[in-house]
Amino acid sequence: MTARHDDSSEQLILDSIAKWLARDVEPYAMKLEHDDEYPQAMVAQMKELGLFGATIAPEWGGLGLSATTYAKIVTMISESWMSLTGIFNSHLMLAKAIEKFGTLEQKKKYLPRLTSGELRGGTALTEPDAGTDLQGIRTKAVRQGEHYVVNGTKTWITNGHHGQIFALLVKTDSTATPPRKGMSMLIAEKAQGFTVSRKLEKLGYHGIDSAELIFEDYRVPAENLIGGEEGKGFYHAVGGLELGRINVAARGVGIANRALKEAIKYSQQRKTFGKFIHEHQAIQLKLAEMATKCEAARLLVESAARAYDAGQRCDMEAGMAKYFASETAVENSLEAMRIHGGYGYSKEFIVERLYRDAPLMTIGEGTNEMQRIIIARQLIERNLI
Repeated sequence: MTARHDDSSEQLILDSIAKWLARDVEPYAMKLEHDDEYPQAMVAQMKELGLFGATIAPEWGGLGLSATTYAKIVTMISESWMSLTGIFNSHLMLAKAIEKFGTLEQKKKYLPRLTSGELRGGTALTEPDAGTDLQGIRTKAVRQGEHYVVNGTKTWITNGHHGQIFALLVKTDSTATPPRKGMSMLIAEKAQGFTVSRKLEKLGYHGIDSAELIFEDYRVPAENLIGGEEGKGFYHAVGGLELGRINVAARGVGIANRALKEAIKYSQQRKTFGKFIHEHQAIQLKLAEMATKCEAARLLVESAARAYDAGQRCDMEAGMAKYFASETAVENSLEAMRIHGGYGYSKEFIVERLYRDAPLMTIGEGTNEMQRIIIARQLIERNLI
């Protein structure tokens, strides 16, 4: 496939995802989520579907999907079980960093194995004292001959337990001003000195492993410096976050959509005061608001994805999409719970899971407070008098 799919080929992909979700995800997601069990069988199926190479070019074995098609896939999967999207999103950010910024040797060595899912991994950016503020990281990499020696800690790393390889953001020059000029990104495979200290327990986002990674005199071949040049790591990370934010925004749309669908369905089953609750004006107002926000969020995601596909700077568009869609996910999940009444608080109903999963979207890939700052700064920059 090429990066430019026509409508019919896109629909074939979406149809195959829909069939997989109905057959292999929906019947099992609830139990796996409640047990916080890693979905091994679903991961194997995602390999077969090509999701681990979804946005990577065909020359490296990927599907070469546009961000627009990718966002639709993420939305669909998030309607069934949002956790699954994290498994390939973080992985694709790693692969995209290598494809976009890596040397030819790095691409040849890693991309075919990443796109097939033979190697799986993610991005290791966040630290205990540095999340949205990436310039505050402390993990250091010191060049010693033909290796970098790494010491530090990363936390909240998706695929930390089950992944084998990570795009590792480090400080190679602690004296650089501003700090971002002293940051580099390494391709880090698990080896001696690289340990997973613990799995982090979470409110939601169950089934997927979020881990703390410890690096103690961990040695990385110098040839694994992405792009072969120090001081570019911050820009590699930020470049990946644009697609990551589109992914998180699409997840928000999926959660919001499912909350609306569950609310509509329940409102036609539950009766109060002698009539179905969808006949009460109070419920109608809620459903109308939820539906309108779903559509607005979808359009914002589509706009950001189109800008990304066109090669345009889209930090403002991605920020708008991520901010609005994630807030919509939170609001719709709460409204769906209220429409369900007491049943919405029960683990037997999907809305309880949606309510726990939604808040992560307001935090992941940069907090919504930071998204608003990015939006405001871009508004000024693009409209200078």
